[in-house]
Amino acid sequence: MKKICFIVAMAAEAKPLIQHFGLMHQGGRFGQAPSQVYQGNYKNIEITLVTNGKDADTGFDYIGCEAATLSTHLAIAYYHPDIIINAGTAGGFASKGAKIGDVYLSHKYIVFHDRRVDIPGWNRMGQGYFPCIDSDEMARLGGFKQGICTTGSSLDMTEDDAEQMRQTGGEVKDMEAAAVAWVAQLYKTPILCVKAITDLVGADRPTAQQFDDNLSMATQKLRDACFKIVDEHLLRKKK
Repeated sequence: MKKICFIVAMAAEAKPLIQHFGLMHQGGRFGQAPSQVYQGNYKNIEITLVTNGKDADTGFDYIGCEAATLSTHLAIAYYHPDIIINAGTAGGFASKGAKIGDVYLSHKYIVFHDRRVDIPGWNRMGQGYFPCIDSDEMARLGGFKQGICTTGSSLDMTEDDAEQMRQTGGEVKDMEAAAVAWVAQLYKTPILCVKAITDLVGADRPTAQQFDDNLSMATQKLRDACFKIVDEHLLRKKK
């Protein structure tokens, strides 16, 4: 293990990791693409972190599948990492044991929950079922939970989304993981998703309010989890 690349949607999610690993901003490395690169050397491992960048008109972070697809493609094509870690915040399901602040590692596969193509054979293609690395040992040693990451392009969830989640076994709901996993699969690059829970699906309070209230705490949990994963597991595989 010589090169680790984090794909992170939002600057707020990335900031604790950038500070902790001592990464330096590399400027507009990808030309007109909004993706931003931060890089450094940590214990003789090259760590690259790529964010989706910000919309020039609104100043808000680019979130969702399109931006994540672009960032992941550029990161892998340019830096050739040994592993992609999609780190970020996500929604969880209290009905499946999730609590605010829990950290989940991707498990088994990663899917989409809002790509419905009702033609025989095509629906499974739409859902994806992209493989991720075996996270059993990391979860056991780090005290993390595991779950199937399920991705959609909207913050809310429709009844059709919920039904597709039931079909695929989705347990951690986000807006980027499956897009990142699709590109990683194309390049045959191993992927792990690390997700800190900011909101619970079906809770009494609106998702957006939960997200705002819990984002700071969740990003700290995310930082600590990623640090532990790199130090206590991935560095063991250093060649």
